[in-house]
Amino acid sequence: MKKQHIPFNKPYMTGKELYYIAQAHFQGRLAGDGPFTMRCHEWLEKRTGADKALLTHSCTGALEMAALLLNIQPGDEIIMPSYTFVSTANAFVLRGGVPVFVDIREDTLNLDENLIEAAITPRTRAIVPVHYAGVACEMDRIMEIATQYGLKVVEDAAQGVMSTYKGRALGSIGHLGAYSFHETKNVICGEGGALLVNDEELSERAEIIREKGTDRSQFFRGEVDKYTWQEVGSSFLPGELTAAFLWAQLEEADKITQNRMESWGRYHELLAPLEKRGFLRRPVVPEGCEHNAHMYYVILSQKTNRTEVLGYLNKHHISSVFHYVPLHSSPGGRDYGRAHGSLSATRKLSEKLIRLPLWVDMDGWQQHFTVEKLFEACKRK
Repeated sequence: MKKQHIPFNKPYMTGKELYYIAQAHFQGRLAGDGPFTMRCHEWLEKRTGADKALLTHSCTGALEMAALLLNIQPGDEIIMPSYTFVSTANAFVLRGGVPVFVDIREDTLNLDENLIEAAITPRTRAIVPVHYAGVACEMDRIMEIATQYGLKVVEDAAQGVMSTYKGRALGSIGHLGAYSFHETKNVICGEGGALLVNDEELSERAEIIREKGTDRSQFFRGEVDKYTWQEVGSSFLPGELTAAFLWAQLEEADKITQNRMESWGRYHELLAPLEKRGFLRRPVVPEGCEHNAHMYYVILSQKTNRTEVLGYLNKHHISSVFHYVPLHSSPGGRDYGRAHGSLSATRKLSEKLIRLPLWVDMDGWQQHFTVEKLFEACKRK
């Protein structure tokens, strides 16, 4: 009998996506900023408290908009973790900015707020905290530092939709925030993202930059009698079919989160004995942080060979993977950025982290089998 394959991820559909896509087509609205886009904007603004939410074609696009909004110039420095996706850095490098990589915390793998001040120079313009696995960075301290030094904060909340920090939605705390709706995230539309604008002074410019540098949005609202080129910008809008798909997901965002949290909690319980025996370390969620169960990862012990563990799981048809190669150690990171300090925690943790399969409606048997084989792999060393 063929053994069941356990994939790393299964994109979830609520059942209304195709209906809404057909509805958008029937209405003759395929380009961006149609009725479904407006519904998504309103939902995001209501749920996060952002001054303005703007859908984008990707989280990468939202971060690129943030760099334009902050007028990043060649040589400007942006503090961020090295343990993140390349888009976090690329968005600023495209404007000539220099990523300054700071180490991460041992517990959450988030930017270590205690190391930020020492990395600030006269050229520092912004701090980009990345909420790893949907668990919040220590935002109160980060915002204090930003205020003290006159810096802007751009939250990379790609993994943080539906997560909160002390009751506040991730992405809504800094001056700007970026979401991802990529198919690997919790709430999806294939490719897509959103920029949350929390600084009212940036809202009008955000609309202009998003619409190729024109005041087209204001024209459609009747605020100007014609639209013209105002400043640098690009086409960051998603199509209306993408927004229609996303709307079906946002309608069930609470249900999706609850379902994932149940699976996350099951993993956490099943893996407790392995942690007690020293085979691995489970994720840490600090008090005041409500996460969204975006992923379940473990940190293997120093004596465990990660490559062998992943190979053993793959042999048993379980798709488990590692995560980022730290940016500071990559060719691009060395060419365009610089490391502040040794980044020892980044290096150590990145080499021992693996992510376990997790998706909506994952059944208990699949999780028990995954943990059973992980235990066997760890015992083999």
